[in-house]
Amino acid sequence: MTKNERAAYVDQELDRLYPDPPIPLDHKDAYTLLVAVLLSAQCTDVRVNKTTPELFALADNPKDMIKQSVEEIRSIIKPCGLAPRKSQAIYDLSCILINEYSGEVPEDIEALETLPGVGHKTASVVMSQAFGHPSFPVDTHIHRLAQRWGLSSGKNVTQTEKDLKRLFPKDRWNHLHLQIIYYGREHCSARGCDGTVCDMCRALYPKRKSAVQTKKA
Repeated sequence: MTKNERAAYVDQELDRLYPDPPIPLDHKDAYTLLVAVLLSAQCTDVRVNKTTPELFALADNPKDMIKQSVEEIRSIIKPCGLAPRKSQAIYDLSCILINEYSGEVPEDIEALETLPGVGHKTASVVMSQAFGHPSFPVDTHIHRLAQRWGLSSGKNVTQTEKDLKRLFPKDRWNHLHLQIIYYGREHCSARGCDGTVCDMCRALYPKRKSAVQTKKA
């Protein structure tokens, strides 16, 4: 298969398996999604979803969040890891939203990327899942699968994102981001597959014998 043929197969197969993929992080609006995605750094979505109900019961908007101390926020989000850094970021970005954006999450990726604790991937998730703008957030898992499936040879997530955006139609980016995540978790995990085990890998590379060594993100 050529790269374009592999991309077409991946697109078709993932849409068959996950026709309507749900957003894995529980949230009710752009702000709660932003906080949840921030918390998900180096943490599982399952753990975040177990933690955010207590946090959002205390404060689910910037105005209420800045009434809390950083220490109170930290004590709640401790199970998500990196609590000192994440709690300070949640407090600081909430202050900025109040002071600069009338308490609203900006619908602009460059503005989002200036917020404390918010990198390109987090901003892309918010643009995609909260506002519906075509985005292709790439984390280490999508980076790994893109290499296993011969869709990118990028040495980092930035290059992989560019490669995937070139390969797939823009109106598929938001769904594909989620579909790849779900497939990776269920069938092509870091330990469960090495590029030779799951159905997708075997369909794309039926003659592959050796494991794929992923270039670090």
